[in-house]
Amino acid sequence: MEAFYVILGIIVAVIGAIILIYNGLVMKRQRVNQAFADVDVQLKQRQNLIPNLVETVRGYAKHEQETLQQVIAARNAAQAAGSAGEKAVAEGVLTQALGKLFALAEAYPDLKANTNFLQLQQQLSSIEDKLAAARRFYNSAVQDYNTSREQFPGSLIAGAFNFEGREFFDVGTESRAAMDEPPKVSF
Repeated sequence: MEAFYVILGIIVAVIGAIILIYNGLVMKRQRVNQAFADVDVQLKQRQNLIPNLVETVRGYAKHEQETLQQVIAARNAAQAAGSAGEKAVAEGVLTQALGKLFALAEAYPDLKANTNFLQLQQQLSSIEDKLAAARRFYNSAVQDYNTSREQFPGSLIAGAFNFEGREFFDVGTESRAAMDEPPKVSF
C-alpha cells in the first residue's frame, strides 16, 4: 500500500510540475503579446504624425518630392507590415527616410523655424524615446519567453503544446548604421 502512495505522489508531482511549466509559458507568451501591443501603439502614433510632418515640409520644399514620396512609401510599408520581424524591417526603412527628411529641413531655414514643424519634430522625438523603451521591453520579454521554451523541461512542454518561438524586434544593421550616421543630402 505504501508503494501505491509513493507512486501516486510521484504522479501528482509530475502533473503539478507540468501544470506549473505550462502556466509559466502561457504567462510569458502573454507578456510578449502585451509588449508587442505596446510597441505597436508607439508605431501607430509615429505613423500618424508623418503625414502632418510631410505636409509641413512640402509647403517649404516643393521641389523635394522624391524625399517626401520616400517617406510616405516607407510609412505605408510600415503600416502594412504584419509580424514583428516585418515591422522591424519596415520601421528601419522609415527611420532612414525620416532621417533624410530632417536633413532636408536643414537646407530650409524658414522650415526649421516653423512652429508647426518644431512641434511635430518634438512629438516625433518623444515617440521615438517611448518606442525605444517599448522595443527594449518587448525584446526582453521575447528573450525570457524563448529561453523558457528552449530550456529543459520547458522544451518538452513547449513542444507538446505548440508554443512557437517569437522574433526579436530588430531594426537591422543597415538601419542602425543609418541612424548612427547623419544622412547625406546634395542639392
